[in-house]
Amino acid sequence: MITNSSSNSYKAAGVDITAGYRAVELMKKHIARTAVPGVMGQVGGFGGLFELDLEGISKPVLVSGTDGVGTKLKLAFMLDKHDTIGIDCVAMCVNDVICVGAKPLYFLDYIACGKNIPEKIEQIVAGVCEGCVQAGAALIGGETAEMPGFYPVNEYDLAGYCTGIVDKDRIIDNNRMAEGDIIIALPSSGVHSNGFSLVRRVFALDKPDIMAMKAGNVELGGRSLGDTLLAPTKIYVKPILALIDRLGPENVKGISHITGGGFYENIPRSIPNGLSAKISRKAIRVLPIFDLIAKVGVISDHDMFNTFNMGVGMTVIVSREDAPTALNVLRENGEDAYVIGVITRGSEKITLE
Repeated sequence: MITNSSSNSYKAAGVDITAGYRAVELMKKHIARTAVPGVMGQVGGFGGLFELDLEGISKPVLVSGTDGVGTKLKLAFMLDKHDTIGIDCVAMCVNDVICVGAKPLYFLDYIACGKNIPEKIEQIVAGVCEGCVQAGAALIGGETAEMPGFYPVNEYDLAGYCTGIVDKDRIIDNNRMAEGDIIIALPSSGVHSNGFSLVRRVFALDKPDIMAMKAGNVELGGRSLGDTLLAPTKIYVKPILALIDRLGPENVKGISHITGGGFYENIPRSIPNGLSAKISRKAIRVLPIFDLIAKVGVISDHDMFNTFNMGVGMTVIVSREDAPTALNVLRENGEDAYVIGVITRGSEKITLE
């Protein structure tokens, strides 16, 4: 730990650089959990180092993704709970890169805050590290920026970046998708990290007492509204990679991460022109939180499916012949996967009936 670097003048302006050093020391034990083959050096240098192992990869392609957590952070501030929000940050990045079949290699985070409280920063990074462990990626660097006057003292922003790798010949694309292919749903853990501007308006979450609401102890199964909404985004890396390994990349015809824009924006991104996703509304296992949002906010079914994941965090498209195997593989890897639709011919990329 750096011991002879300090600035009273900078501290008087609101930036305590020694707090930054302490935060780094506190987070090191969490970062150590994420180490995977390829990690070089230690966190704290000017750049994160990662040595690529290209054995078995003839045409390596690097795949990158970046994202933040959005206004879901407001809930973390209100509940003063910061140890899971980092999982969301990792999930939003790694769940994107696996849509093309890439295995996440490493992750970097960026935390900007009004005041660097080392113990709080440690909690945030602990969540990031848990997300990295779930994704099989290493946290090899990051940045914590103390920005007084820009962020309120008790608030922060969190964003991240990941890089994955895939052999060019194993990239998941939609060239083989055909009429009659089956659409499989992987359940979400809740709202994940999208649509929270609408969620906050619906529930008037500027009132802290609302967060403890039990919603009649029925709608949310006895969980508080705050705990339900703050549930971290599910990370799908390991089950999706297992599916690709079992079926072969040529037989996984399309993967969609259901984020902002819901079904109507995300599922069509994996479907070629001339084909359409025909989704069965009745087949979808909508989570109770979405029924509550729709009821309290008086939101139409279309707008709900065009904003939220509605209980489906990811979809996978395979042939009808491969569907039973795909379902088994996903279930063997902890996903209660089920069929929600079929690929048909049509000009509309998606219909929900």
